[in-house]
Amino acid sequence: MTDDHFMSIALRLAEKNLGNVAPNPAVGCVIVKDGTIVSEGYTGIGGRPHAEVVALQNAKDSTHGATIYITLEPCCHHGVTGPCTAKIIKASIKRVVIATIDPDSRVSGRGMKALKEAGIEVEQGIMQKEAKELNVGFFTTKELHRPFIACKVATTLDGKIATFTGDSKWITSENTRNWVHELRTKYDAIMIGSNTLINDDPLLTCRLPGLGSRSPIRLIIDSQGRLKGEHNIAKTADKVITWVITNKEVEKKIKNINYLVVNSSNAGKVCLKDMALKLVSEIGITRLLVEGGGVLITELLKCNLIDRLIICRSGKILGNDATPFVGDLGIQFINNCYQFKKTKIIEFSEDIVEVWDRSS
Repeated sequence: MTDDHFMSIALRLAEKNLGNVAPNPAVGCVIVKDGTIVSEGYTGIGGRPHAEVVALQNAKDSTHGATIYITLEPCCHHGVTGPCTAKIIKASIKRVVIATIDPDSRVSGRGMKALKEAGIEVEQGIMQKEAKELNVGFFTTKELHRPFIACKVATTLDGKIATFTGDSKWITSENTRNWVHELRTKYDAIMIGSNTLINDDPLLTCRLPGLGSRSPIRLIIDSQGRLKGEHNIAKTADKVITWVITNKEVEKKIKNINYLVVNSSNAGKVCLKDMALKLVSEIGITRLLVEGGGVLITELLKCNLIDRLIICRSGKILGNDATPFVGDLGIQFINNCYQFKKTKIIEFSEDIVEVWDRSS
């Protein structure tokens, strides 16, 4: 078996709790001895225990002379738990294979250095691209100090999200909507604006069998106090963590709702850039899925805050009087357009899902 084979297993393990480990990264770990897997581990819910700790504990006495595959460089600093490098060294591991370096300034190469100084063979870069994609939220927070932001849009063939009367149920098929529910479990939080709140009164939960507990944190941008106790989100706030993001102090607060106050934009609305920073510093969100309408998507675009577009496109056509998923951007020349590159296509029987990442 090759290093790629064992690292691919570690990556699949890492994905198990993705969306439930923030602000920590989701890590997978496999311990191999004599070509056989003797132990596995992945990051626990809430970010602990670390994957290496789980794998080493499960391996018991089978670690001497073994190879350990880790999707992210092991930590070497003293935090809530001791450094994973020390535990690897104590376990008499012979070889460590790492997918990618940890961007955290407290680690960032120091973990590998500690292992090498202990006489352990270290190799880095195996399936690095896949490992960085898995933890794109963690990497984004370390580089930009804001979450990785993906916008999911259900559109018609001509890019519309609702009829001129506001009707939008349903543009895509049940299979595609089920895929979206599973997608939600991979994100720390899901966000809408107050227009979507009023028009759709959504739950924003994962309603697939067995995945209800994996529903992400719910965020509603609402500077006008439009969320009321009778809305579905308010009625279920005792079951799913829910935040209202506003630019002013709220006097009459709704039970079980948390409130995050951010700065105002020049237009007197919620400053999205300040909000993005506080989602990390105040709530610890690293991966954000936006399911808002055209107004929110347009404002996020203008602020250069969209990293990924997930377009769920059906074969329906609504025409020019329907609602587009992006509003006016005031672009005069093609050279000034917002540019995304296609990275993935998923085909369902009736719809197609296109994943577009922002061009660097």
